[in-house]
Parts: sequence; structure tokens; C-alpha cells
Amino acid sequence: MKERPRGDGEPGEGTPGFHWLYGDGERGPNPSAPREPRPDETRVMPTMSRPAGQPPVDQRPAARSGRPDRSGTPPTPPPVAPTTGPERPRRRRGPRFYLRIVLVLLLLWAVYLVAVPFYAWTKVDKVAFEPKGDRPGDQPGTTYLMVGSDSRAGLTKEQRKEYVTGDVAGQRTDTIMLLHTGSGPNVLMSIPRDSLVEVPGHGTTKINAAYAYGGPKLLVQTIEQSTGIRIDEYAEVGLGGVVEMVDAVGGIEICPTFDMVDKLAGLNIKKGCQEADGRTALAFARSRHSDPRYGDITRAKHQREVVSAVGDEVLSPATFINPFRYWGVWMAVPAAFQFGDGMSPIGAAKWALAMTHVNGEDGMTCGVPISDLAVHWDPERSQQLFDYIKDDKTDDIPKGLCTPTGLPKSVTG
Repeated sequence: MKERPRGDGEPGEGTPGFHWLYGDGERGPNPSAPREPRPDETRVMPTMSRPAGQPPVDQRPAARSGRPDRSGTPPTPPPVAPTTGPERPRRRRGPRFYLRIVLVLLLLWAVYLVAVPFYAWTKVDKVAFEPKGDRPGDQPGTTYLMVGSDSRAGLTKEQRKEYVTGDVAGQRTDTIMLLHTGSGPNVLMSIPRDSLVEVPGHGTTKINAAYAYGGPKLLVQTIEQSTGIRIDEYAEVGLGGVVEMVDAVGGIEICPTFDMVDKLAGLNIKKGCQEADGRTALAFARSRHSDPRYGDITRAKHQREVVSAVGDEVLSPATFINPFRYWGVWMAVPAAFQFGDGMSPIGAAKWALAMTHVNGEDGMTCGVPISDLAVHWDPERSQQLFDYIKDDKTDDIPKGLCTPTGLPKSVTG
């Protein structure tokens, strides 16, 4: 068989696989024309020239993941499918985080407790109470003069009707009390408003007339002259103020020892301990006709009970825990009280604290020692009590000297 000439790149008969690729058949009449491959032959793709300057393209299949190809280039990692599982849990906050929150809240609460009294104090009216002229010298301890004015000023017609105060003009003192604090037990001593004393410039008359004649200054001068006790601080509360303070603390407990009916004071209650709102507490403190035996002396006793009960409620834990009650109590102070010039917020707080310590072992309450129901002071016994207060020796006061009515125990039983 005659050997067919081969073109460049064409395998010859001696080339392995020649017969497998091309077989033994003839190319037909035109040997240079490409012949159709048989079905069992493999087609060969034509060769394409590469443009000059273009690097060769590696047409080898990429190496399997994790195995470098033969060129030494690390394989490209396969794309990672996004996870569809649950989100990563957030880091839990430890105890220190919550401790900081608690400390911040406590700091804000402390600021609130301090800021509210100072804000209320800016709205309090001050009263000039110190008289001129000779006065007792400085004495140990602190003595407060507490006055309850029966002035109707500031009360609306509806309030006058509700509180049964009437429309009396002017102002007098329904309540006069001395509160002494010092090294011994606190003493809250009532001075009956009908006490007959020497009022400077007005002769012998009822002590409450001093307030009507010359206001706080003349009243302080009269008391200092009659008792020898120096008045260090002054506080005055009006009729409406009693109602507002009692309502601000949510009511107080009163314990009348007999049924009390007094139409002039608008009072009708049974004996025994009970809760009283502001209106009832005011009527309880004003009533002078419900006790036919002691009259105004019993009223002074009830006034001390109301003052002490209000003080207990104001300084109770419920006031400091409840922000609304705390705000209400302090906002009632400017409407309820007037304080003497020189009284500071700290001094007012000390006074309020002292009012809560006038019962039991912490203190005592009593009336000025009197010799009869006409409210004449007992010269000997009253002077003894005044001396104990002046010398701040309240822990030495005999029990028989400090009685609720001011009468000796042998008279009251």
C-alpha cells in the first residue's frame, strides 16, 4: 500500500492511534477535503491561534477543594452557603450592670428627697416674731412657739361652710403651744388661750388677746415675760393648713375618750380610736363645747394629739417611699405654715422630727399647771415647770407636774 503524504501536524500510519482515529478507509476523490468522520470516530476541534502578548489560558480543570493544583497556586475555596440556623445568643448582662442601675436610681431618689423640701421652702412665708427690748438670755436646748390661728383669711365660702368656721373677722390664736427639745425628753406644753396674764401695754387679759393686739411679736413678748422661757423659733398654722396637712398624709388616728358632738365645730364622732380626715381632725382640735367639764382645757389636749399624729405621719416611712405622698406633704407646707425669720429648712425638719417624739419615753405632753378651771396659773407649780424647761432638765420633771389638763393629779384622778 502506497503511503499517503501527511500534512503538518497530521498523524501518520506509524503514529500510535492513527488507525483508531482515521481508520483504513479512503478520503474520497478529493484527498485534501476533510472527510466526514464515522460515528465511532472522535471529532478533533480545529486549532485556534492565540493573539500575541496574551498569556496562556490554563484549561485544566480546577483542583479539588483543599488540594493545590500542579502550578502551586492555592485553590480558591468554594463558596460557603449561608447558615439558616438560630441567631447567636446575646451576651447576658452580669450582676454589675444591674448594680449600676440600682445605684443610679438611688442617687436620683436622694436628689429628689433633698430637692423637693428646698423647692417648697422657697414658697413659705416668713414672719417677724422677735420683739424688741429686754428678753430672756440664751438658754440650753431649743424652744419653739407653735400658734394655731383662727383667721378665716384664704378660705373660700365653700371651705368656711364645710369646715364650719363661720365668718368671724380678724384673727386670734385658738392654739398656743411650746415645744422644747434638748438633752432630755421633749416637752409639748399647751397654754390655754383663756389664760389670764399681763399683756404689755394692755393690762391683765386673756393671752390670746396679745396676738390680736400686736401679732406674733406681742404674743412672744407676753409669753417670755410670763414664763421666763426664751422663744427661739416660731411656727404658725391656719385653719385650712390643718386640713391640708392631714389630707396630705392620708389622714391621722384620733382617740377621743367620749362621744363628741359639737355643732359649732361641725363635729359628731364616737369615742374610741378611729381614722380622721382633714375636716374631722380640724373639728376635733377646735371643739370646746363637747366636754362640759373641762371645755377649753380638753381642746388644748386634743390639739396636742393632732399635732403629734401629723408629725408621726409626715415622718413615717410611707412618706419617703411614696413619691406622690412626699410631694403632696411638702407642697402642703407653704399653704399650711408660716415660719419665723431665721428658720431654715433644716430647722423646720428638726421641728417636725421633734413633734413625733412627745409621747412615751421620748417625751411628754402637758398643760400649763393651773389652779382652777378659770385657767389661773398655779404660781408655784407652773414656775417649777418653767424652770425645768429653761434649764433643759426635762428628764427631772415629776410626772405629777406634767398632766394633760394642767391640774394636779389629785384633782383629775
